[in-house]
Amino acid sequence: MHPSTLPNVGQPPATVGRRRLLLGVLPAAAALAGCGSSSADERSDQPPLALVYRGPQGCPDCAPTIADLLRKAPQPFRVTYVGPGTKVPLTADALADARLYVQPGGGSDLDGAWRDLRGSAKIMRDWVREGGSYLGLCFGAYLAGRNPGFDLLPGDTDGYIDLPDTTVHDQRDTVVPVKWRGKQRHMYFQDGPAFLLDKGADADVLATYPNGAAAVVVAPYGKGRVGVSGPHPEADRSWYEEAGLKNPDGVRPDLAHELIDRTVVRH
Repeated sequence: MHPSTLPNVGQPPATVGRRRLLLGVLPAAAALAGCGSSSADERSDQPPLALVYRGPQGCPDCAPTIADLLRKAPQPFRVTYVGPGTKVPLTADALADARLYVQPGGGSDLDGAWRDLRGSAKIMRDWVREGGSYLGLCFGAYLAGRNPGFDLLPGDTDGYIDLPDTTVHDQRDTVVPVKWRGKQRHMYFQDGPAFLLDKGADADVLATYPNGAAAVVVAPYGKGRVGVSGPHPEADRSWYEEAGLKNPDGVRPDLAHELIDRTVVRH
């Protein structure tokens, strides 16, 4: 079934609203002391900027969770929330200062979310084509596809639960096994997409579902890159606890860090 018709696509269960919200952005770097400092020096010393969409379609914790992970990554980012309801609209000017754009999970209405985003579709494609980096997680990965979506992938998306030989048959939150670069790992999953790549597509499939469908993909788009994941590599311990789930590998951020690292174009 198309995700636009399904409730709770790509978001944790209803109790997710009780999770701790991590709001706001990192403060600007403190001014440097001494006569040799300048505003240009301050800017060059700051971590790169990531824009995280936090429009009305997101679940309460999806954007804060990935924002927190980005701030604490081995190569950390400053984070600013963008989209309707924030102080920063998704525009070419906002993207011009960013290294990474993140479309998080969450949302139950793909068509409704697209109504808020379609005015930025060309802006997004142009920005990625010229060297930007798009990271889409679950619902955000659906939006990297087509009909509707930003059309950033060498192929399209479909719900994993709708594919032949799927190991997940409903929309309940669960833990799904994947083959990540040849090794079995487990990831938090809630009705995320699989990626139907064009034949011969220039794409790096980092992980596959048990039926062989692509679960995590990084692909070039012009001078930029697009990283997408059907499962939630960013899910923290609270997601598992509130859903009553256990990850056999333990709750570890290494897969999210690898996906981010492979997605971001370093300048």
